[in-house]
Amino acid sequence: MTWFRTRRLVPVLAALVAAVSTPAFAAGYPEKTVQYLIPFPAGGESDIVARLQQQVFSQKFKHELVVVNRPGGGGALVWQQLNTLPGDGYTIAGINLPHVVLQPLEGSVAYKTDDLASVYWFHYTPDALIVPADSPYKTFQDFLKAAKANPGKLSIAGSALYSANHVAHARLNRDFGIDTQYVPFKGTGDLVASVLGNHVAATMSYTTLAIGQKGKMRMLAVATRERVPQFPDVPTFRELGVDWIDGAYRGVAVPKSTPEAVRRQVSGMMDAINKDPELRRKMAEGGFEVIDIGYDQVPAFLKERTAGYMSSAKLLGLVK
Repeated sequence: MTWFRTRRLVPVLAALVAAVSTPAFAAGYPEKTVQYLIPFPAGGESDIVARLQQQVFSQKFKHELVVVNRPGGGGALVWQQLNTLPGDGYTIAGINLPHVVLQPLEGSVAYKTDDLASVYWFHYTPDALIVPADSPYKTFQDFLKAAKANPGKLSIAGSALYSANHVAHARLNRDFGIDTQYVPFKGTGDLVASVLGNHVAATMSYTTLAIGQKGKMRMLAVATRERVPQFPDVPTFRELGVDWIDGAYRGVAVPKSTPEAVRRQVSGMMDAINKDPELRRKMAEGGFEVIDIGYDQVPAFLKERTAGYMSSAKLLGLVK
């Protein structure tokens, strides 16, 4: 079973689910402000969508969703503190894959994957190789030729270590037989200036960045099934000979002390937000691929994704 959703189905499905779905949360919840911890700086993909969710929350529930950015350790700062917070449904946190699978394998973070109680997953952002608009690399073939001619010389920026960007960079090197250097930044927002200033040759980021920086940056290849509508001339990695369809998944977690009934309330709340037609339209336009992984689906989803990340862990030298 696959959890991918094609971009072209999003507008149609949004209208259908909005018409027939009913929130799975109990009447009366939420009854007050909800604090939403985002483990990355402002300006990145996690933050952008949290702000969109914040707007829908206030419209639907007549309370405030307070977004708090707490960057650090590639997200680990929040994830290793989450279980010290109240499990009452009024403190939730953004959670990312593959980060929360790979970071504990590396061993320098104070949490384990099983410590994190995720209750809903709402989208993923496809991997994309992107260069500044004034880059000499006009096509992926240009970049590949330069990388092969200068082994170890080209640097590629990405968000954090043991993240989707880090995994994608390692995969790029392996699958295309090149040797480029990975330069980690605290978040997507932090690496933009470095890319635009030509301090790095490229960034391994997402379709969302390519759309947000259109005109300033140029996408060379993307890890989607079909070409991205906003970039009809940009090939997929599959077209380039590599079966690569992947990216960063994002969802919401709660403290592990949160009772089962409250976990379901939070999941239902996020489901109601994620199925808002206007939110889905904005996410599709921004390059986010919408998914709806509710509470009962989470265990199977995580099992499938985690199994897939073991090959990435080997690629990064985290397991033998």
